[in-house]
Amino acid sequence: MSSDEEKRNAHFVDKAPFNPYERDALTPEQEKYYLASQWRLTWWRLKRHRLAYVSLIILAVMYASVFIVEFIAPYAQETRNSNFIHHPPQSIHLFHDGEFVGPFTYGTDFSVDMETLKPNYVPNMDRVDRLRFFCSGDDYEFWGLIETDFHFVCPAQDGTLFAFGTDRLGRDMFSRIIYGARVSLTIGLVGITVSFFLGIVIGGAAGYYGGWVDATAQRVIEVIRSLPEIPLWMALSAALPVTWSPILIYFGITIILGLIDWTGLARAVRSKLLALREEDYALAARLMGAKPKRIVARHLLPNFASHLIASVTLSIPNMILGETALSFLGLGLRAPVTSWGVLLNDAQNINAVAVYPWLMLPVVPVVIVVLAFNFLGDGLRDAADPYKN
Repeated sequence: MSSDEEKRNAHFVDKAPFNPYERDALTPEQEKYYLASQWRLTWWRLKRHRLAYVSLIILAVMYASVFIVEFIAPYAQETRNSNFIHHPPQSIHLFHDGEFVGPFTYGTDFSVDMETLKPNYVPNMDRVDRLRFFCSGDDYEFWGLIETDFHFVCPAQDGTLFAFGTDRLGRDMFSRIIYGARVSLTIGLVGITVSFFLGIVIGGAAGYYGGWVDATAQRVIEVIRSLPEIPLWMALSAALPVTWSPILIYFGITIILGLIDWTGLARAVRSKLLALREEDYALAARLMGAKPKRIVARHLLPNFASHLIASVTLSIPNMILGETALSFLGLGLRAPVTSWGVLLNDAQNINAVAVYPWLMLPVVPVVIVVLAFNFLGDGLRDAADPYKN
């Protein structure tokens, strides 16, 4: 046998001690993945869904701004500029005559068309009104507690800043849209809280106990879902006393929206509990003497909590659209409360919209928020099962 054949047939003996679990050893990345909780896995999968992650950032910024709307808005909520009624949106420029000036607006010259009596605003290119940042402007009460006049951005002294134009009373549309976000965004959260509570309680009782409890809950759900939604909203909203204060009207609208929207969530909870109540861990908890409330809250609901969050996220846009529709029709919130629906109420006259199209600008944040919630809900629904490829 040649030397080459001896080398080829030679046996290799590893002197290292034998470890039968060596092939099953996990890398740090694998160990981090397999030992992660369900919530962490859901978060990792959500971050991979780019559209849902961007929507989450947009919604987080919008909801964070709710706490400081007075600081962000250049004008106070009810500030009237009587000399600038129905002023068109002003452009914000950075350069003037080829030189960098910084953010500024051009002043306007006012005139009236004597034939149509329509106000005309012509930009005056010789008047440069530089914007001021972190400045003193209109007075306001921060959270109703602190009187101050500190704003993020203000128009120049004796200048104007109407980024979205003004309404029929000369009020800045941009500032009013920002103020309206506080009501329109929070009404969805308050309404979904009522809906979520009713859906969990009624759906949980129907799914866990079954029998006549389930039958009664199902008949109630079927009756509510058989009623046309918009006319029912309108009827309940019209029943609210006109003498109520804006705060009572606000809570009345949220309760109405919550009382109508809980049926879908209740059915989802019922169907899940009907399947989970027969699982071994639920039976073991029952045999150990756990009460039904504890079994449902500690053992059954956490198994599909991510599904509940996705359902809630998809339900919030319906609340916002419901408030917007009711306020637009004059049956929801009313002035002096400012919401996106109240602002759109001024756009009911098609002739006014044709002449002053910027009155429809409150539609833009409504569309952005609804789309963001829908994209986020889709991402959460996909991330609810982190082990699914």
